[in-house]
Amino acid sequence: MTETRDDNVTWLTQEAYDRLTAELEHLSGPGRIEIADRIEAAREEGDLKENGGYHAAKEEQGKIEARIIQLQSILSNARVGEAPRSAGVVGPGMTVTIKFEGDDEEVTFLLASREESGAPIDVYSPKSPLGSAINGKKVGEKATYTLPNGRNLTVEILDAVPYGGA
Repeated sequence: MTETRDDNVTWLTQEAYDRLTAELEHLSGPGRIEIADRIEAAREEGDLKENGGYHAAKEEQGKIEARIIQLQSILSNARVGEAPRSAGVVGPGMTVTIKFEGDDEEVTFLLASREESGAPIDVYSPKSPLGSAINGKKVGEKATYTLPNGRNLTVEILDAVPYGGA
């Protein structure tokens, strides 16, 4: 069976998957109960219009619910293991070295899900403008992407090797 490229898949290490699963279990259970108790305690203090504790707890509840949805989405699209990859071709799970056009400085980073942010090197998402532009490119090729300010930036791929871990 050949592996097909799917932009909705998030490749995670077992460690990251376990960490995110534990966070989801905590937020869905004890986290929800704790914030509900805080809201109830603040509600009992009286006038809700001027009750800072109540409003802070409600805001925190919104953040928890948003994170639960985000974690459910990540985990439902997650594959544990290593993304299919070949040395010399940029893709998720690769350590990539690039050079910006007109600059001699080289930049090396891991192209992976932001959930892998525990890596000892910078992590760039494959869905970021730079990540999208270089994904699938080979060493020696160039890619151009658009910055948030509208300017275009061109990079040259100098190296792409499987990430070896810490």
